[in-house]
Amino acid sequence: MTTPPPENSREANRLGPGGQALQPGLYLVSTPIGNLRDITLRALDVLAAADLVLAEDTRVTRRLLDAHGLTAKLQAYHDHNGERVRPGILQDLTEGGVIALVSDAGTPMVSDPGYKLAAEAIAQGLTVVPVPGASAVLAALCLSGLPTDSFTFAGFPPQKQAAREKFLSGFSQCPGSLVFYEGASRIADCLASLRRVFGDRPAAVCRELTKLHEEARRGSLSELADHYAAAGPPRGEVVILVGAGEDEAWDAARVDAALMEALSRMRVKEAAAHIAQLSGQPRRDLYARALVLKDAGS
Repeated sequence: MTTPPPENSREANRLGPGGQALQPGLYLVSTPIGNLRDITLRALDVLAAADLVLAEDTRVTRRLLDAHGLTAKLQAYHDHNGERVRPGILQDLTEGGVIALVSDAGTPMVSDPGYKLAAEAIAQGLTVVPVPGASAVLAALCLSGLPTDSFTFAGFPPQKQAAREKFLSGFSQCPGSLVFYEGASRIADCLASLRRVFGDRPAAVCRELTKLHEEARRGSLSELADHYAAAGPPRGEVVILVGAGEDEAWDAARVDAALMEALSRMRVKEAAAHIAQLSGQPRRDLYARALVLKDAGS
């Protein structure tokens, strides 16, 4: 006969469904991306039983816990304090702690600061357990109307245009749909960059997923870029999706248009190099053409 743990022991608080004890380890717990009901029963069990819950913003996680009648010891874990607090967390795990890691919304480690903690725990041979659930990537993909059988998640593009377009060009040959996160204030600029890099592919912008004002706006990259340039930044969190499609050919008209746009913010040499990277055409030819366009416009 197994003797139950004493009521004042740490183990006494680790009982999951059916009285099954949680094993020591780091639990990566997915949380809702909007609707607080989008949380799994298993996630609630882990959050109730954990010795410690690590959160990007403890205020956000406290609201989630309160909504489900849970109390838990919370500690902030984010980009600004990760280097400082990570050793202590790993020590707790080494000593047999049950620690849950959550992001403000969605699945931990997807564009959030949990990666280094999980990677170091794995490197030390500690147990890491995923507790899957809500994901903005998958929700947006299902809502977009674009193919879902093959996709690439690329995270947040760089904020500055030149760096952003260099980053985007690395995905130009990816099969399937592309998924990006972007800040609402930069959405029009990002869509314009996507149009320049990929041509006028089918696309979608999904925002406020699972919330009251959930929206999916679908169209070509040109249509979407024009809409948000005129309408201004939308409210809420944004996911941009781009269909595979077939790239538009870099014919003379497209090359000239791209060079003219680049020349408006770059020197001739830089503009030629930038468009060479996007189009795959020889830099020397593009430099010569850029000189002609610059002279014609001066």
